[in-house]
Amino acid sequence: MVISVAMKFILITLLLLCVLNLSGMATVIAKKDSTNTDAITKDPKLFYDSLQVKASRYRITKWLYDYMITSGSDSSNKDLQSYEYYKSFKDKQIGSISIKSLEVFGPDFNDTSKTTNMWLEKMANKMHSKSNLNVIRKNLWINEGQAFDPDLIMDNERFLRSLPYLKDVRFIVKSKINNTVDILILTKDVFSFGINGSLSSINVGEVGIYDKNILGIGHEIGFKLIGHSEKTPHLGMEAYYSINNLKGNFVNLTAGYANNFLREGLFISFERDFLRPQSYFAYGLTALRSFRSDKINLNDRVTTNYALDYLFLDGWYGRRLKLGINPDDSRFQTTLAGRVRYSSFYDRPPADINNNQYFANSTLFLGSISFSQRSYIRDYKVYSYGITEDIPKGYLHEMVFGYDKNEFGDRWYSHVFLSTGNLFRNKPFYLYTSAGLGSFWRYSGLEQGMADFKINFISPLFVVWNHQVRQFIKLNYTKGINRFEIEDLYLRDAIGIRGFGSRIEKGKQRLTFNVENVFFQKRSILNFQTALFYFLDMGIVGPSGKSIFTQEYFAGIGAGIRIRNENLIFKTIQLRLAFYPNHPSDVSAAGFILEEISKSRFYSFQPRGPEPLRFE
Repeated sequence: MVISVAMKFILITLLLLCVLNLSGMATVIAKKDSTNTDAITKDPKLFYDSLQVKASRYRITKWLYDYMITSGSDSSNKDLQSYEYYKSFKDKQIGSISIKSLEVFGPDFNDTSKTTNMWLEKMANKMHSKSNLNVIRKNLWINEGQAFDPDLIMDNERFLRSLPYLKDVRFIVKSKINNTVDILILTKDVFSFGINGSLSSINVGEVGIYDKNILGIGHEIGFKLIGHSEKTPHLGMEAYYSINNLKGNFVNLTAGYANNFLREGLFISFERDFLRPQSYFAYGLTALRSFRSDKINLNDRVTTNYALDYLFLDGWYGRRLKLGINPDDSRFQTTLAGRVRYSSFYDRPPADINNNQYFANSTLFLGSISFSQRSYIRDYKVYSYGITEDIPKGYLHEMVFGYDKNEFGDRWYSHVFLSTGNLFRNKPFYLYTSAGLGSFWRYSGLEQGMADFKINFISPLFVVWNHQVRQFIKLNYTKGINRFEIEDLYLRDAIGIRGFGSRIEKGKQRLTFNVENVFFQKRSILNFQTALFYFLDMGIVGPSGKSIFTQEYFAGIGAGIRIRNENLIFKTIQLRLAFYPNHPSDVSAAGFILEEISKSRFYSFQPRGPEPLRFE
């Protein structure tokens, strides 16, 4: 980590204390009337301006202010190249392709010669291994001498931005007089080394290190120590190694091993995705041998106190079809895919009448046909803090059919999934909707079925108190159909009400509504961007046999601050305070938490291997 969170807070505190003590600011504030206090509360810019004036009176505080606090700039994002820009070079011949990798700290796409004045960032630049230019070139889909294709250029730029070790990418096109173009590719790394940790309680904690770009070659490695004072092994570990774009075939390889109080096992996986609408094929293969685990896989929501011992194999293959449907749309894709998923348990909970199939030996065969169309709009300050973001628009509709050869009785499976997302130009907001309906079934009836409906709304940037703001609204309804007793829906955290950790309130159907307003701050502290937010979460959960509106309502309301340095690989730091007006016995009336959160991602409308709808 370039600078720890603790060090950052210490420096900020030092600055504030110096200003308060040396200038007598505390006395002055005490004498001010409430009008000025309200003004500063409504416009944080006044706080920075006041702090700057006070700090400038003394050399040490002026140095601290200049060193830590800078004005943010959106200039690098106002000239985002659009499809129309690239379209002006269509069919010209590509002459040369050159790549320039910028330092993590200092330069940007508007001024590649800019340097940093912070000694800590200078040291970090020296420590960091910049991405090898051959590694970047290996991820290109364009070649010298071929015709300029604007769709291919935009897709390639977006793909490079999705790599975990790159912060941003920009393709700069220069037209020449002989009907050729030269392309300069500017890339900017993130500082790829990171440290993380957590303390769940006095008895449980973990600490880990990882590197997303070892020696600049695009490989990842991570290691974590996990401890528990009461459960064995008291001190355990997890480790993984990952290779992005293995041998230039756009296949990602990941292998890992874990041995701690939660689980013991090893896995390996290969995966190649449908990276473009023109991709002809994709596939994936995962092998997991678990000697001890509380769940079937890390993504599964169902846990058990019984130590599961099992073998899990999963493989899929998909291929693009040319059926003559919508031939004039190059972004349209018809895909046929198949999957085989094998589960074999060596030790598991005893079977019972309600849950006898959840931990079952089975071989599941699935096939799907999907119709998709996807393109991307570039924007910023959606889920990130000023860097380029690619917002997908389009649709993905799929039909899945399968057969489960199950030790407790063979059964069939089918589902329909529809999704669409668009950026409305007349009123530039983003709206995503999806609906899924599916179930296992046999002649005796439906089993482990579900229906799921989602609406996600993202507003355009608007200005409040001279700050850029976005609003996020989500509505989700999920209903289980003859689910097993062990399968439940909760209102926990990101699924429903954030910070709401109740395990008492559960059921087979759930309705949630979430509203959040995010205020992006203009000033940065040591290049850490901040965003203030407030939210309202509401949820209902209950049995599937009754109307959801007859169940008890729960809610959470609160506010917080998010801190992120886009130059670093670390997750976003979030400080949140929430109140729960009507709360169950296992949830407090108020919650305060400092945590790391992963960046939210857009739904990509990318075709995939068939799998059952997730009940979570």
